[in-house]
Amino acid sequence: MGWTNSHLYEIRVRDVGWGIPDPDWGGGPLDACKARLIDAIEDTGAKTLRYLYDFGDGWEHTVKIERIADAVPDLIYPLLIDATGRCPPEDVGGPWSYAEFLEAIADPQHENHTEMTEWAGGPFDPDNINIDDYAKAVAALAKAWARKPPVKRKPAV
Repeated sequence: MGWTNSHLYEIRVRDVGWGIPDPDWGGGPLDACKARLIDAIEDTGAKTLRYLYDFGDGWEHTVKIERIADAVPDLIYPLLIDATGRCPPEDVGGPWSYAEFLEAIADPQHENHTEMTEWAGGPFDPDNINIDDYAKAVAALAKAWARKPPVKRKPAV
């Protein structure tokens, strides 16, 4: 997505959610670090999942599974194949605030144009995406998430 992963999130498949569990809040999501997406999809038979990000702002995405293919040897997954459109800036607010942001930056006469452009760090084109940056970010996550082979320990003497 391009966000900084600085807010709570949840991936939901049917009635089950995975995210960051809060030990002080019972009944929350299962630990996402202990789950594999393919297992959740195969176990439930789901073809659609929801990705919720930044609960206070209400970003909700529907992900539809078109097909699951065999893994290609020597590729690290997940792998970004394609992307369309740029991610809204982090902390822009929810979908309604993002629409207001786009309106303000598109119109130099808008009362909030200068403020929003400065807040965004300069001009913002929602259609301009640097797919190489997104691919690098996904590759870094894939590397971090890759299962590591068990470390062989020397027996204590």
